[in-house]
Amino acid sequence: MITGIYENGDTDPHYDYCQNLGDGRGYTAGIAGFCTGTGDAWQVIQEYKNLTGSYGEFQSMATYLAKYANDGSDSTTGITSYCSVWKSLGETDTNFQLAQDNMRDQMYYDPAEAASNILGLQFDVSQGQLFDTSIEHGPYDDPDGMLALINDTNNAFTSDQTGTSGSTLIINGHQVDEIVWLTKFIEVRTNDLEHPLEAADQGGNYWAQTTYRTKSYSYIIEQKEYTWTNSVNLLDNDGKETSISCSSSSSNSFTSTSARRRRRRDMNGRPIRIRSGRVLVPPSEPPKKRRLRPTRTGPSQEL
Repeated sequence: MITGIYENGDTDPHYDYCQNLGDGRGYTAGIAGFCTGTGDAWQVIQEYKNLTGSYGEFQSMATYLAKYANDGSDSTTGITSYCSVWKSLGETDTNFQLAQDNMRDQMYYDPAEAASNILGLQFDVSQGQLFDTSIEHGPYDDPDGMLALINDTNNAFTSDQTGTSGSTLIINGHQVDEIVWLTKFIEVRTNDLEHPLEAADQGGNYWAQTTYRTKSYSYIIEQKEYTWTNSVNLLDNDGKETSISCSSSSSNSFTSTSARRRRRRDMNGRPIRIRSGRVLVPPSEPPKKRRLRPTRTGPSQEL
């Protein structure tokens, strides 16, 4: 997926990635940047236990990991061997890789797909942008979350907004061209990256350094590459033009079997709803994360 470019500099699945970025989220690891300080890494490890019957090499760290996930702590006390274990399992253990796939879908992919379906988004570029937002901002309705950004975007439309994309959304009872809506969403997201509302997202100016994610999607829109069949042209993390070839098994479209089974539900199986342009989800969701990791770039990647 394109998000892999922004997260890792390529589209390979980095199941073995692990690093302490010093961003207040503890260790960041795996295909979706699961963090020990936000709880999603612990959920991956619990999913691994569900698949295998044990925590395996994480057993000695389980008490610490559960505590840090619950407290939202970035402490690494008692888990100093965490990255070596994660890397080893990520390279060789197919159950650990499957655990990461499952939790990425459940926590980030499926909520983004649910919001996309309810909005009526038709284009790969729109769906891909929502998934990328879910990964970086989290899929919830906290002030900097994906659902909050969708709400802010929807609230900007108080009349019909025509366009030439050929896809029309119904937002607050008004007809809005999909690319017009997406362009506004990218504007709202970029502003949030530069001026995050939550204190936890403001430290170190990390988010402001990741606006290449929205600039790349704006570039795709400028090229009018709304649907991706064979390839898509975009900007890499250095702002350079690059091309990604698309394969049927790894597109940004929301069409995976697991996603279809869980459509329109959040990570706890509860419905995500949009009424009159307002997205509603239950409160008190786990905290999201920010990630800023070293990138590796290449001339052409596979989507």
